[in-house]
Amino acid sequence: MPFLHNRISRTELKQRIEADPTPRTTISFYLYTPIADPVTQRDDWYARMSELGVLGRIYMAEEGVNAQISVPTNHLDAFRSLLYAYPGFDGLRLNMAVDDRKVSFYVLDIKVRPRIVADGIGDPDFDMRRKGRYVDAGGFNRLTQDPDTLVIDMRNHYEFEVGHFRDAIEIPSDTFREQLPMAVDMLGDRKDRNIIMYCTGGIRCEKASAWMLHNGFSNVFHLEGGIINYVRQVRENGLENKFIGKNFVFDERLGERISDDVIAHCHICGKSADTHVNCAYKGCHLLFIQCEQCARELEGCCSNDCREAHRLPEAEQALLRKGARRPHNIFNKSRARMKDLSRRDP
Repeated sequence: MPFLHNRISRTELKQRIEADPTPRTTISFYLYTPIADPVTQRDDWYARMSELGVLGRIYMAEEGVNAQISVPTNHLDAFRSLLYAYPGFDGLRLNMAVDDRKVSFYVLDIKVRPRIVADGIGDPDFDMRRKGRYVDAGGFNRLTQDPDTLVIDMRNHYEFEVGHFRDAIEIPSDTFREQLPMAVDMLGDRKDRNIIMYCTGGIRCEKASAWMLHNGFSNVFHLEGGIINYVRQVRENGLENKFIGKNFVFDERLGERISDDVIAHCHICGKSADTHVNCAYKGCHLLFIQCEQCARELEGCCSNDCREAHRLPEAEQALLRKGARRPHNIFNKSRARMKDLSRRDP
């Protein structure tokens, strides 16, 4: 079967979804499970989920599935029935968004990849079936009462920057594949300590827990369902919330408010702020944190240069993007790029 794709432009699809009053629910889920023929299953999922009006981003590989999607709320039961009918998926936990007030996705993309999380692991003896122990919100809170428990954040720096668990240790790298060996090196002299690994929805910390066990660590836990499931359990069961700030999410919302704490700063002026935006100039599209005042003054751009380019007619902007006058801001979420942005005058 040929690759299935949207024939309507993303711009038109976005306009349609924003104008559609149908209530939608944002969901994330993942599963490490063998998939013999990801291409065939991808095409099958695309056809069936399109019929239900599912939007979002799904990665499929021989090792499993990783999904962030939006489902019409009145089709939730039908979606569960569809998903649970596939071998291995029956009863799979679905993480419902904590803050679902905005439209999260506008199209449905299902892509086949070598891995559902790019990990860089080449060791043939590594086995995902030997992974750390799940810990729920209550268990997490109990374990972290012990000051010897280490809480390890397995997300990227721009996620950690706007929100994280109290006393969490950041693994300071730009990609998950860099984090795995770095975590082993950073914690190498504490292999007998209780270690809890966490991430947004659980997929990265589950693999990281297996990697730590593979490298000789003995008491490894990972937060079941990640931050999203933790917050839901905390709110449903009246537990103490140990997460401060925002939870960064990989959709149009770019963040879910978890606590009232604002722990980050505007990358332009340094004021307290934790709102992620993409530079409005299409030739840049840099992801960065911007306060309301800088957003007004720079018209949603990350610098004066990008603001001036954004003001040009579309035809002239297209010439810039082709390289006739290449702007200095190329989309890059790296730590080094953020430091460079903060040192510049806007």
